[in-house]
Amino acid sequence: MIAIRTQGMVHIHSAPAALLPHVEWALGRLLGGPVGLQWTPQPLKPTQFRAETAWQSDPSFGAVLSSELLGWGSICFEIVQDEADGQPGWRWAYTPTLGLFQSQIDAFGNVLVSEHRLMAIAENPGSTAADLTAQLRLAIGAPWDAELEKLRSASEDRSVIWLKTASN
Repeated sequence: MIAIRTQGMVHIHSAPAALLPHVEWALGRLLGGPVGLQWTPQPLKPTQFRAETAWQSDPSFGAVLSSELLGWGSICFEIVQDEADGQPGWRWAYTPTLGLFQSQIDAFGNVLVSEHRLMAIAENPGSTAADLTAQLRLAIGAPWDAELEKLRSASEDRSVIWLKTASN
C-alpha cells in the first residue's frame, strides 16, 4: 500500500522568543527530522518572531500540528495543506483572541462552506442583513484573515512570496 503524502506551508506569524525552540522541535518531531526555521522579528509585536516553511507529510500533519501549536495559546499561525491524491485541502488559522478556524479549501485556497453550514445560516439568518453578513463572514474565516493580514504584511523583508496555481 502506498502512503498518501501531501504538502503545504506553515506560517508562524508571531511567537514569543521562549517558544521558538519548542515550535521547531514540534515541527521536527512531526516531520521526522530537524527543522531549521529562519526566525525574523515581527514588526507589529516587538518581542515576537515569525517564520514559515514548506512541508511534506501525511494528510494528518496539519491537524496534528495545529492542535499542538494552539496548546501554547500565544502563537498566531496558519497551516495550509494542499489537495493531494483525491484528499481535500485544508487551512487552519489561529489567533489567541479568536481561537482556531479550520476549513476545507480548494486548489486556489478558497474556503469551501458545506451545504449543511449554509442551510443552518439560512434557517437562522438573524434579524438584519448585517447579522446574515456576519454569519457568512464567520463561515469563511474573514475575522481570522483580517487579524492575520496585519501580521502577514507587516514587513518588507519577506524572502519569498508563495503563489499557488491549479497545476502546483
